[in-house]
Amino acid sequence: MTDLRELIVEADGGSRGNPGPAGYGAVVLDPVSGEPLAEAAEYIGVATNNVAEYKGLVAGLKAARELAPDATVRVRMDSKLVVEQMSGRWKIKHPDMKPLAAEAAGVFPASQVTYEWIPRERNKHADRLANEAMDAGKRGRQWQPSTSTAALDAGASATLDAGAARVVGDAAAGAAKARAALTAAGTGPAGTSRAGTGPVDTASAGTGRTGTSPAATGGDPLAPAPDAAAVPAAPATSRAAAATAAPPVGWAATADLGAPATFVLLRHGETALTPEKRFSGSGGTDPDLSPVGRRQAEAAAAVLAARGTVQEIVSSPLARCRQTAATIAARLGLDVRIEDGIRETDFGAWEGLTFAEARERYPDELDAWLASPKAAPPGGESFAAVSRRVAATRDRLTARHAGRTVLLVTHVTPIKTLVRLALGAPPESLFRMELSAASLSAVAYYRDGNASVRLLNDTSHLR
Repeated sequence: MTDLRELIVEADGGSRGNPGPAGYGAVVLDPVSGEPLAEAAEYIGVATNNVAEYKGLVAGLKAARELAPDATVRVRMDSKLVVEQMSGRWKIKHPDMKPLAAEAAGVFPASQVTYEWIPRERNKHADRLANEAMDAGKRGRQWQPSTSTAALDAGASATLDAGAARVVGDAAAGAAKARAALTAAGTGPAGTSRAGTGPVDTASAGTGRTGTSPAATGGDPLAPAPDAAAVPAAPATSRAAAATAAPPVGWAATADLGAPATFVLLRHGETALTPEKRFSGSGGTDPDLSPVGRRQAEAAAAVLAARGTVQEIVSSPLARCRQTAATIAARLGLDVRIEDGIRETDFGAWEGLTFAEARERYPDELDAWLASPKAAPPGGESFAAVSRRVAATRDRLTARHAGRTVLLVTHVTPIKTLVRLALGAPPESLFRMELSAASLSAVAYYRDGNASVRLLNDTSHLR
């Protein structure tokens, strides 16, 4: 081994769902022999790829500092984002990245660290460590250095599942599928199995959380779910230090990772277009509530006031939602915050038309729209685009309102999309849900990544 005047750090991180179950890996290498001097890996719960990558960088730098605090360090990563941001060439805009980047920058003096981008195939050791950490997390454990085979796997064929930590696509649907894997019981020691390192293809029917059913909350699906103690994260572990077992996750855990953010989803009251079943999105005339719609809003306000669980109100910017939300806010004594991300789909040229009229005027376009979520109405917005928008908004809101019950006053497509993503259901399920005007639905989102659909299309308050 050299005298450690220079060290190489290779780091990686991944998320099976983005966001989804995530982990990182880092290795410190001798620059002459390539010998691994220290390894670090950790399952970090539900996070994005970028968060996991930054956490891998921090762990690798800290492991290098333990070995030689005066060494110069060459960081090699296959994340262009992290390399460019830490090199100072790209600005760091995302609020989740800023504290992690600051932590990484503080491990060594800036003059001692340089950053280099490398192709994915040259970062296999750190990638395997990240996958081992995620495998261990799926089994309710933390990564153990004594069982790691990442150094061996890094030299093996690139046909192994090296891409497993980069699942992309529908951020929420992928995460929902991966969450099911978190509850599955694994065999063999943590970090040694390769069975669970690829994308999870099927969602388990048993992903609901204990204690989140209506029966567990006194029969009220809109009541806050019981609080649960958060499971502390285990520290990053290197070969130079002994690892300790972390509390289990998934169904092996005795509690959820904190109280959920509960979204009570209220479709706005009727407009003049609603009973005629006309396309009414965000690109049309923005109609007001009809007299029937105003009475429906009052009925919803009454039942929500009686339940007494709503703590915040968030509304789509469209008039029918703002008017519905204002009625409820006046009854509950709360303010209304406008969120553009939960506006209705822009139906383009179909705005104001019935389905039959759209079929007559745009037969080919309508067939394409029914066949694929990527197809958009002429001049409008596809369901795939709406799904991305709604998923991003969901992530912001669940982070902001963890442990609280929030009323979202929104539209058919955003509500159906939130339910679909929570269930991990395919896009065509949007056409298989009934959602009445002024109906109530509810989804609870836990910090460990699980989601529980607790109510759908309740109209009992309107009868």
